[in-house]
Amino acid sequence: MAETSWLTDIPQMDRSDLLAIRKTLDGAYRDFSRAYGDTIETFFDPLLQFLIWFEKLLLTSPWWLVIAAVAGISYAASRSWKLVVSIIVVFMLIGYFGMWDDTMRTMSIILVCTLLSIGLGIPIGIWMARSNRVQSIVTPVLDVMQTMPAFVYLIPVVMLLGIGRIPGVIAVVIYAIPPVIRLTNLGIRLVDKEVLEAATAYGASSMQRLFGVQLPLAMPNIMAGINQTIMMALAMVVIASMIGVKGLGQPVLKSITNQYFTLGLINGLAIVALAIIFDRVSQSYARRTQQHLGGKHD
Repeated sequence: MAETSWLTDIPQMDRSDLLAIRKTLDGAYRDFSRAYGDTIETFFDPLLQFLIWFEKLLLTSPWWLVIAAVAGISYAASRSWKLVVSIIVVFMLIGYFGMWDDTMRTMSIILVCTLLSIGLGIPIGIWMARSNRVQSIVTPVLDVMQTMPAFVYLIPVVMLLGIGRIPGVIAVVIYAIPPVIRLTNLGIRLVDKEVLEAATAYGASSMQRLFGVQLPLAMPNIMAGINQTIMMALAMVVIASMIGVKGLGQPVLKSITNQYFTLGLINGLAIVALAIIFDRVSQSYARRTQQHLGGKHD
């Protein structure tokens, strides 16, 4: 007690003052959501329409066509028949166990979130790599995004946009985007300065150095960031199901609330299978890219 008694000497905020601050902040955010919620919702309408269209496309397409398309993309990225056969077997099992529709819904939102994360993350990473000042500002923001509990993301998004697909997409993107930003920045900064000096000596402009030298050499790091982003997006699926995002996360959430062990296990294994597929395909593509650039691999 003697060691901790000094804590009582620290001045603490009065509970009424703390309550007043909380009420002020809550009221300000509530007023903001009422004033601009409809405008922000309208801004995201094209994304919502695209997400609905893509989900319907996967759900209404014949199962064999979807499997053929996924297998073809996987082979184009990996050039591995073993991986392609494994993917076909996994999707056949998913259909056999009655999880096809939920898997297609999960795939649609994960692919959209990944594309958004790449489209936003890579430019931000390039911006960070080109400016130490931007890096010093963005890095603490990324630290907060990666350490903040995932449930906290749901609170402001739901207050602003309600329950549905778009709040889920925003929450998933916020949670999953930091790796691709960090590793794009790191990959570009690790490019050998002598290579850049040689490109400059040959008369390459700033944009030519970026697209012809820095991004190709940084591609292994960028692909690693994309891989981690996909994994984090899949990890967010169950949490996003709490705000109305349909897919494999909802049966898992149902199994938690109703103690359905088998339902949760099977759908959880389906999420794991998707994660492994995305991981293997993206890693294989990254290895092929590095080999094309003359990298050595085991």
